[in-house]
Amino acid sequence: MCVGQSEGEGESEADGEKEGRFALHQRRGAIKQAKVHEVKCHEFTATFFPQPTFCSVCKEFVWGLNKQGYQCRQCNAAIHKKCIDKVIAKCTGSAVNSKETMIHKERFKIDMPHRFKVYSYKSPTFCEHCGTLLWGLARQGLKCEECCMNIHHKCQMKVANLCGVNQKLMAEALAMIESTQQVSYILTLNGFSKNVLLHSLVYDANDKILLKLCFNNSVSVSRVLEKKKSDKCMQCPENALKPLGSLLFQVFLAELKSTNQFFAVKALKKDVVLMNDDVECTMVERRVLSLAWEHPYLTHLYCTFQTKENLFFVMEYLNGGDLMFHIQSCHKFSLARATFYAAEIVCALQFLHLKGIIYRDLKLDNVLLDSDGHIKIADFGMCKENMLGDARASTFCGTPDYIAPEILLGQKYGCSVDWWSFGVLLYEMLIGQSPFHGHDEEQLFQSIRTDNPFYPRWLSRDAHDILVKLFVREPEQRLGVKGNVRQHRFFMAVDWTALENRQVQPPFRPTVRSPSDCSNFDREFINEKPRLSCADRALINSVDQTVFCNFSFVNPRMDSTRSS
Repeated sequence: MCVGQSEGEGESEADGEKEGRFALHQRRGAIKQAKVHEVKCHEFTATFFPQPTFCSVCKEFVWGLNKQGYQCRQCNAAIHKKCIDKVIAKCTGSAVNSKETMIHKERFKIDMPHRFKVYSYKSPTFCEHCGTLLWGLARQGLKCEECCMNIHHKCQMKVANLCGVNQKLMAEALAMIESTQQVSYILTLNGFSKNVLLHSLVYDANDKILLKLCFNNSVSVSRVLEKKKSDKCMQCPENALKPLGSLLFQVFLAELKSTNQFFAVKALKKDVVLMNDDVECTMVERRVLSLAWEHPYLTHLYCTFQTKENLFFVMEYLNGGDLMFHIQSCHKFSLARATFYAAEIVCALQFLHLKGIIYRDLKLDNVLLDSDGHIKIADFGMCKENMLGDARASTFCGTPDYIAPEILLGQKYGCSVDWWSFGVLLYEMLIGQSPFHGHDEEQLFQSIRTDNPFYPRWLSRDAHDILVKLFVREPEQRLGVKGNVRQHRFFMAVDWTALENRQVQPPFRPTVRSPSDCSNFDREFINEKPRLSCADRALINSVDQTVFCNFSFVNPRMDSTRSS
């Protein structure tokens, strides 16, 4: 097949029919493997309980919205998130001869099997193991003759031998015994409580300063871009993947009146972050954003701050729109335009990789344009840190169309996955459709693992060659891992030194009418009423706020940038 013809020449009718069958038309949400908390051989994951459920540890109702608590993937035990450190029963079925039972028997004289008998309940009763309702009109479950524990028939072989034992109180007692020396030492430090109080005061004062900067009279919040990622989720085994489509965040357009400077203020609800088990992802995003000032093609962060209910990122406002918005209006980019964007993306990716960061969510939606037409990579919540040398990641995550085959195969991976995603993005910019496709996610993943992309006849020889080398399925042989992407003939005309210094004139300049212009964003994301959505107050009041203690941050370059 001839691949050396110029763009637009020699395109056959068959090519035209094949091209466009899977044209880009919608945004695609990212997914991430559910985080597993291993405790006493239990495999707890954040879970949404569709019916009223009670905690098997403290016996209290598991309340809230979304993913209210944890449930073991093996034995189905349901618990509050706050009770995870109070679990003392091992996940071992009946636990008759388990190591945990023997330890309890020898050390604490605990070897108390339940004496369950079938029981008919006259009022609604909940299983004290999995927490859900016992269904039926008669003989609905089992009741222990000794401790009166109520369970489903199906849960009998999953309940540990702790008849009459209050797990919550026992866990607290064990914690006190194990930390006696440490507690005694702490109590001898007269200044301990004062130091904690002082830290809190300093911390709160810092956040109040930032709040004043962004939301008091000195700032006009004129518009909110309310963005909800695609609700389209993967069809996958239960608990295997965690869809991020339910993660709702708001981005406010704020103006600092004294300087007429505009900021994008991204707001995350703490209750949603906690329910989705996304605390670490949020902290990673903050840490990576704090490095962005070191590179011209990453979205810059001014500061982060928090209130009792929300987390805020104050970032530069990029009003040129994202690449998905622009490619939808022109089907595909010209060769010069695609090459320019690709080259700037290469610079940003290589910077992250040198810092030991795998990006893991490169796609058209996450590449923004500033008012001059230069790219800025955004949204760093999927990043993996400390990936230098032989370090490898294993989490299944990314946006389905862009996921590398080594992730689908369950292999450990490095920065190779970013170069595969870069190949997909480059293909979309040049050809206007996705390289791999299927009528459902299973077919899509099969296509990524086995299919060769379609290359139109009009595609340039160098463009064809770089795509083929980026789509090598052996990670160590893929361009970017083997060889430097910059040295490929596709980028032969690029002056990398000038490009690194933002001295190359962009081939396209977005239409921006004013510094506060929002016309380059999808209409569905724009809401003229800047109002924070409400958090779950009951959950917030019970939250251990120390999990967010390192979130607040002021970029050292912030003051110099504002003064200039």
